[in-house]
Amino acid sequence: MKISPAEAVVMEVLWRASPRTAEAVFAEVGGPQRWTEATVKTLINRLLKKKAVAAERDGRRYLYRPVLERAAYLRGESQSLLDRLFDGRLAPLVSHLSQSRALSPEDVADLKRLIQEMDE
Repeated sequence: MKISPAEAVVMEVLWRASPRTAEAVFAEVGGPQRWTEATVKTLINRLLKKKAVAAERDGRRYLYRPVLERAAYLRGESQSLLDRLFDGRLAPLVSHLSQSRALSPEDVADLKRLIQEMDE
């Protein structure tokens, strides 16, 4: 399932806390994104059509909740990035980040810890 960057902003709101109304989503993202309420509702409707979000009626309004799990979304996006830019391999990505000095000492320590845990 392909989620656009704008749709991902809405999903992040719903992953943090749900169910939420469209108005509650708009209250959180409308200002920072400079979106109208209509834009937020359009994004929610796109996510409904993709079955990334479900809706349930609550009186005169709808409550929205994510169906797509954040972990599944991250796996797909991560794999897509690796496939497009690094032939599906993680090592060239890490090499690129280390050569461009994008890894902090804390990042390096975390990577070493993860590799050690994988070896055990």
